[in-house]
Amino acid sequence: MSVTELARPSLVLEQTPTTPVDEQRPRRRRALRGYPVGFWISVAFFAVVVIAAIAPAALAPFDPLSTDTSNVLAPPSIAHLLGTDEAGRDVLSRIIYGAQPALFLGIGATIIALGVGSLIGLAAGLGNRFLDALLMRVTDVSLAFPELLLALLIISIFGGGLLNTLLAIGIAGIPSYARLVRGQTLAIRNAGYVEAARGIGLSPTRIALHHVLPNAIRPVLVLATIGVGTATLAGAALTFLGLGVAPPTPEWGSMLSISRNFLERAWWYGIFPGLTITALVVSTTTIGRTLQRRLEGKR
Repeated sequence: MSVTELARPSLVLEQTPTTPVDEQRPRRRRALRGYPVGFWISVAFFAVVVIAAIAPAALAPFDPLSTDTSNVLAPPSIAHLLGTDEAGRDVLSRIIYGAQPALFLGIGATIIALGVGSLIGLAAGLGNRFLDALLMRVTDVSLAFPELLLALLIISIFGGGLLNTLLAIGIAGIPSYARLVRGQTLAIRNAGYVEAARGIGLSPTRIALHHVLPNAIRPVLVLATIGVGTATLAGAALTFLGLGVAPPTPEWGSMLSISRNFLERAWWYGIFPGLTITALVVSTTTIGRTLQRRLEGKR
């Protein structure tokens, strides 16, 4: 064997291509750069709302329940950046503390609707024709009613309050998710990996939970981010009507409802809670739509 032949392995080692680990960082950077500025603004705002819900005392300058009769309906100032309400309470502090019930309703109701709706859609998509027709007809009847009207009907039966409002909004959102998951299930029930799982003798339950459901629910999870904003808006609307969180607990819908009596004297009282609700709905919608386009391979 010649000296040249002995040197060949070292040459091969020197020309070894870049490892996948080294290539991941540029790919991740390119992926992050592909998102629009509006997406990152929405993510930042939603993160602030989450922080406010988790640790409101760290952000709020005042106690949201502390009254001050000498500062009733005071306009925005250095002391009170967003003004005060009819009891002299700081509006900014009440908005910050109001993030907790708002996200509790939005995220909690979405989890209920997504969880139950996914099971119904999975059963309809994998079941026989009779079960599919039965579940979908019930779903169609429920979809005939607007979600807010259906939530009002449920609250009128079980009563108001934070927990009942959460359940009402969650139950009202079940039909939409059931329809979406059923459509995804029908699209992948005969996929190659599902047929392979059947071929090796896996039980129908295992196939449904470990192979069909994870793939069927993945696109729906992206749309669930939009549902968080919608559920938050529904919760604020129900509280606005006096069916949700009872005063004096800080809540955006309740602040909007009470501020109607002071629109001429204190424009800031209703404007800022309304802008906060609008910004949250817009941010969750932007995040959901952007992630949906990325999932579909669009820019």
